[in-house]
Amino acid sequence: MLALAGIIDGINRAIASVLRWFALLMVLVQFGIVVGRYVFGVNSIWVQESVLYLHATLFMLAAGYTLLVDKHVRVDIFYAKAAPATRRWIDMAGHLFLLLPSMAALLWWSWPSVRNSWKILEGPISVGGIEAVFLLKSLIPVFCVLVALQSIAILLRLVAGEEPA
Repeated sequence: MLALAGIIDGINRAIASVLRWFALLMVLVQFGIVVGRYVFGVNSIWVQESVLYLHATLFMLAAGYTLLVDKHVRVDIFYAKAAPATRRWIDMAGHLFLLLPSMAALLWWSWPSVRNSWKILEGPISVGGIEAVFLLKSLIPVFCVLVALQSIAILLRLVAGEEPA
């Protein structure tokens, strides 16, 4: 069980190590857009949309890693002052009854839109934009899978009596 959890952790760590460069690239592209527009009077919808694509990719694919390192939003009304055993039960219940069903529902309800987008190779959001909305929509199921896998890894550690990585 713990070996599987380690593999899942490794996947999300590897993805995060690549995605951290997306943040820098996004800042540089946005800076280029501002300089291009206000200094040189040049504008490109394609370049502007690239910031949206980078942002979406960064946040959708890094969500599993965020869960791994426990930097996600936590509503800790009871959790902060609870005993470790109570925290374990709260974590297990949250993963089993809230997070995993939410990821399953999001995957289920988004899949037709993603499938249809791929069928027609859905084009740009704006005229002159990036002709790959189908790739942007594909981030939704990948997000669901990465977060669900990380949730399973955390559950495996909780069941084994180990603290999540």
